[in-house]
Formats: sequence, structure tokens, C-alpha cells
Amino acid sequence: MKTASTENPVRLSWLREQGLRLDAAPYLSGAFAAKQLLKRLPETVPLRLLTRGESGIFHAGRPLRRWVTAPEHGVPFFSSTDIMEADFSNLPLISKESVALNPRLPIHAGWTLITRSGNVGRIAYARPDVDGYACSEHVMRVVPNSARVKPGYLNTFLRSRFGVPIITSHAYGAIIQHIEPHHIADLPVPRFGEDVENRIHDLVEEAASLRAEFQSGLEEATRDLFTTARLEKLLDLRWHEQPRDLGFTQRGLTPTTLRALNYQPRARRIINELREVDHVLLGDICKGGQLSRGLRFTRVEGAEGAQYSYKLVGQRQAFWLRPEGRWVSKANTSPEVLAPDETILVASQGTLGENEVFGRPIFATGSWLTYAFSEHFLRVRPGDSPFTGAYLFAFLRSEPMFRVLRSMSTGGKQQDIHAGLCAEVPVPLLTAADRNRITETIRTAYRKRDEADAKEDQALDLLDKAVAEHTGVAPAELPTPA
Repeated sequence: MKTASTENPVRLSWLREQGLRLDAAPYLSGAFAAKQLLKRLPETVPLRLLTRGESGIFHAGRPLRRWVTAPEHGVPFFSSTDIMEADFSNLPLISKESVALNPRLPIHAGWTLITRSGNVGRIAYARPDVDGYACSEHVMRVVPNSARVKPGYLNTFLRSRFGVPIITSHAYGAIIQHIEPHHIADLPVPRFGEDVENRIHDLVEEAASLRAEFQSGLEEATRDLFTTARLEKLLDLRWHEQPRDLGFTQRGLTPTTLRALNYQPRARRIINELREVDHVLLGDICKGGQLSRGLRFTRVEGAEGAQYSYKLVGQRQAFWLRPEGRWVSKANTSPEVLAPDETILVASQGTLGENEVFGRPIFATGSWLTYAFSEHFLRVRPGDSPFTGAYLFAFLRSEPMFRVLRSMSTGGKQQDIHAGLCAEVPVPLLTAADRNRITETIRTAYRKRDEADAKEDQALDLLDKAVAEHTGVAPAELPTPA
């Protein structure tokens, strides 16, 4: 239970500022500590004066949602969770008609996006490759006036240890929390002069460009693999335009499985196409490596920090740019929960909803090697073979393989992926030069992702130092990050 400090109790003036709200959340979030610190700065400006007029902070309102599957008829659509993801390849498509009917749906590069319903206060920066995408009404848009403030600086402040507590302190509601644009219109934004603000903005812009290059690198590697293997037609799969899997027969059944879904004709056609080219079975590639579920273990809460604990990441947040996770004690957790470099982790428990992560893979490398991963992933790692984990990831992240992996599900309500069936998946062989080229594309993409993370962290550090310098507060004594 979180309690107020006796040295800094809740005051009547705080109650008045919050409209006499009597629930505890606004007074324990750190918002008032942040506000008091910001008052000590030489200059702050209300957020509404740094945006594009009265309409500079808004959400789209409830749109008419008509979903499509053909890219030529749709626009990629972000939900309030999707804005936190690293890879935007698999976003649902809302019809262009729906976007035309609501011109407030599209977002543009340089905007700050804030979740305003449910988990309030998660913040993202609209990078250049998502310009024109549509976004849910559950996400608030903050549109900076670039003549008054740099977009990257404003984003850094809003997602900082000062901005997030103030934003979340305005949330209201019982079961589902909400905030509205007018709640944050007067949020005080500190000003530190062009030198500091431009440096912070440049770091954020560089990070956004690196993330866009990360995205294009992943897509290029997958496209390169299928094109080189002469399987280009699988890249335009049009899964939902194919005839439904009704009334089919299957011969040559084995005791491995009797489930009809495992013999799904649409998925079998993909596998047959893969068998037509030179290939190696996934099970053979992973001999001496791993093709199995992760370790099941008891979670023992640990102190926050890498010295004594692992940050445990589950299926839901594994696809985020910055998973929040939870900390588990190293002393009570086997190191097997970590993933060796270039392990592919496929979300292997869930349901078959079209936008669920079940069947989607992530790639463990770089800074993510410090994370622990739950047992709900199918771990795929090459053994003594000429295949690299990066090459396999470029293959397994494709839409054809997503459909194939889902066809290999087993279970009742909660599906699982049948590792025995996965072992029979044909993987295009290609030449050593081709495999090396695709491998390097994936590795370069993930190096850029880590570099983007580092630049965003540098931007936050610069902001902290500027606040500390202008208030006389030691950096260690600044409010704890939200």
C-alpha cells in the first residue's frame, strides 16, 4: 500500500486544486512534488500555448470503424496499445472511407501521442514512417507549434519523470480511467533556451529516424529472403480473400495430431510452396540448439534493478519498444529464463483473434539479452548449422509463417503451438552469400533500435540535468521516475 509521507502530508490547497476530489490517486502519484519543483524554475509555459491553438490537444472522437484486409483499401490503424509497439508491420487496416469521414483520425510525424483511456499516460512519438496513419480515439494527440517549441523537446518533457505524473494525476473514473484534453492544457512546460531544447529535440528526431530504419530493415530482410527464394507470391498472401477451409479431406494421418486445424488447406498450400524450393527442416536446423517452450518457474518478487533482479517480460509487452515488465529475484530464478543471443521467441499461448500476438515472433539480441522471458514463448535457436538466428527471424516474422504457425496450434480456449509440427516446417536454404546478406540486414536493424533507445535516454538525462541546474536540486533528489 502506498501512503503519503508524514513530512509532506496532503494539504487543503491540494484538494482545492483537484476540485475537492477525495480519491487518493492524485495525491500519491508524485504529481504535486513535480509541480512544486517546476514552480522553482525561471520560466514555464502552459502546454496549450505551445500547441497549435485550441485544437492543438485533441482526440479523434468515436469514429466509424470499417475494417478491411486489402492494403489498397485501408490505412494502418493504431490502438492505444499499438503505439507502444516496436514493429508496425502487422497493424489492422481501417477503411479509407472511415478516415475520410473523420479527418481527425490521421496522425503526423512529430506529434506526441498519449494514451487517455484505460492505462492512462503512456506516451509515444510519431516517427516519420507513420505519417498519415490512423489512430484510435483512446489516444490523445499533442500537436506542437514548431515556431514556439521543438517537437522532440516537448515529447521528452511529457514522457519524463515530471510530465507523466502530472498527466496521470488528472485521470478520473472508477473501473476505466480517462483523461480529456482540457485536463492537461495548463500543464507547465519548462523552458531552458534554444541550446538545451535543440539538443534534446535533435536526439529525439535521430531516435525516430533510427526506429524508422529499424522498421524498414526488418521488412527488407523478409522481402529479400522470399524474393531470392523465388517465393514472391507468398508476400502478397491475401489470406482472407482465399476460400475458407471447409469440407476438405486429409489422408495419411499419424498419431501426432488429429486436429482439423493442423491440416488447414490454406496453410498446407504455403508449406507445399516452401517444399518446392531448396530447403532444410526447422527441426534439423535447431538440433543442438532449441525448439521448445521456455522454463516454467515460480516468480519471486525482487528489488528493482539489474544487480539483484531480472526484468521479466511476458507475451503482451514483449512486442513493445520499452517493456515495463516486473522484477524477479535472481537468487530464486534460474538463468535459463534469459535468452541466448539471437534466440527467436514466438508467442505461443493465446487465442486465435486476428490481432492477437499468438504466433508472432520477437528477436532477442543487444540490450534485450538482460531480460528474462516467461515460459509462454516457443524458443527457436539454431544449433550446429549454417543458419543464423537473424536469418530464421527474417523468415518466421513473415505473414506466411504467422499463418503456418497458427495452423499448428493445439489446446482448448488457450491455444499452444505444437513443437513437433514446427519441426517439420521447410526453411528456404539459399546460398551462404544470400543468408549472410539477410542476416546482416536484421542485425543492423536491431543495432539501430538499441541506438535509438540510447538517444532517447540521453534526451531524458539532459532534461533532468537542466531541471537540477536551474532548481539547485541534486539529480539524485529529483522525483522518482513514474
